[in-house]
Amino acid sequence: MNDNTDALVKLPTGIEGFDHLTIGGLPQGRTCLISGSSGSGKTILGMEFLYRGIVQFGRKGVFVSMEERAPDILRNVRRMGWNIQGLVDTGRLKLIDAAPEPISVEESGAYDLSGLLVRIEHAVEESGAELLVLDSIGSLFDQFNNAAVVRREIFRIIDALRTMGITALLTAERLNEYGHISRHGVEEFVSDTVIILRNVLKEEKCRRTIQVLKMRGDTHYKGEYPFTITAPIGISILPLSARELKQSSSTQRISFGNPILDQMAGGGLFRDSIFLVSGPTGGGKTLLATTFAAEGCRRGEKVLLLAYEESHAQLLRNAQSWGLDFQKWEEDGLLRVICQYPESMGLEDHLLLIQREIEKFRPRRLIMDSVSAMERVAQVRFFREFVIGLTSFAKQEEVCSLFTSTTPKLSGGDSITEAHISTITDAILLLRYVEINGILRRGVAVIKMRGSQHDKQIREFTIDDQGLHIGKPFTNVHNIILGIPSATMPSEVEQLGAMFDE
Repeated sequence: MNDNTDALVKLPTGIEGFDHLTIGGLPQGRTCLISGSSGSGKTILGMEFLYRGIVQFGRKGVFVSMEERAPDILRNVRRMGWNIQGLVDTGRLKLIDAAPEPISVEESGAYDLSGLLVRIEHAVEESGAELLVLDSIGSLFDQFNNAAVVRREIFRIIDALRTMGITALLTAERLNEYGHISRHGVEEFVSDTVIILRNVLKEEKCRRTIQVLKMRGDTHYKGEYPFTITAPIGISILPLSARELKQSSSTQRISFGNPILDQMAGGGLFRDSIFLVSGPTGGGKTLLATTFAAEGCRRGEKVLLLAYEESHAQLLRNAQSWGLDFQKWEEDGLLRVICQYPESMGLEDHLLLIQREIEKFRPRRLIMDSVSAMERVAQVRFFREFVIGLTSFAKQEEVCSLFTSTTPKLSGGDSITEAHISTITDAILLLRYVEINGILRRGVAVIKMRGSQHDKQIREFTIDDQGLHIGKPFTNVHNIILGIPSATMPSEVEQLGAMFDE
């Protein structure tokens, strides 16, 4: 039996992001309530808690099922790629099937749950288990009519688990995503830790979140944090608080792919830069991104290109029209192109996919064309979390990243994306249309270059079958950045001076 005066010891769970959220894991020898609505991920969390504990940390566990049959549970988690049956066969995991029989039961006289408690104690003692999951404790209220007896027996089970010194997860149903913690309103008062899982549907998109409501005797991160469930990883929590401003800073410069652009940026981009290219549709953003990718491949650097508005075949065709053989670089293993609509998954899944690709492919350059497309699939706060999570991870891995952003007006102007990205980017390249004498021309300017001097002039650039070409600075034109370019009329003195010069 644990001495309550001892310092609180936490057991790491191995669940991605969970140990950061709980600042070390779950308190050893205590009970934790996992409360959530149907489909929020309670059973998966409980099973992964046991699986990681056994496989990664060499512990033993017991799973008590009070709703589903043991074979059904094994079949459901098989899609995750976890060899649960192997753990059962080797005696490292015990399954207790306490699901009710599909027959009507009449209550007569006094009763208790001593039988279930004896089975749990026997399984723990026989296997030497340190971990236990009881899924779900709320089902007891559905099996018996006398709620007072059920509450008393829940108290007794939890007290027995504490006496055994076992670290236990108890799952419970809740009816609403926001409201009462659990359906019957008793489980949370007898648990040392309470964690809430939510699966909220908003604007036709589901978003799973996790919240540590309380952890008796210790601290934890507050608030809701998004998470995803994917095979074979399981649960991946994406806590924004895990992104700390502790990344190293590189002084190494890399080429953009155009010598004049490098000169405008003060000698090129820093190796760990986050670079934003902002401009109207048709302004040349994708060409700039393609030029950046091609330069990396020429130098033997791996490049990861994420396209959310063009297909793979279209990207390769466009690059070929500028004399760039993307297909060959793909075959050589230097370029990886991923094309998908932003609506294909939630922002958390997109972020997790990008992180996995970076860890697997190990690129030196990352391109997202365009990040503004992600605004369509989430609310502003969730989009900002996505941007911060992505940029901080890219900096942590020292991947030089280029993001394109489409302004809502042809003349330029503000956009939501610029407002959320501009403060955390290291460099910003602005593209603008310039109309002079009825002819539409393109302008480019570096308006931000963190840690370096840069060219303050607005230069003209053109596009042909050889790619992009940076020309001379615009003269006698102002307000280009504001999106309302206008010609500067020479003053009377300048006109007289020009006459005398002639």
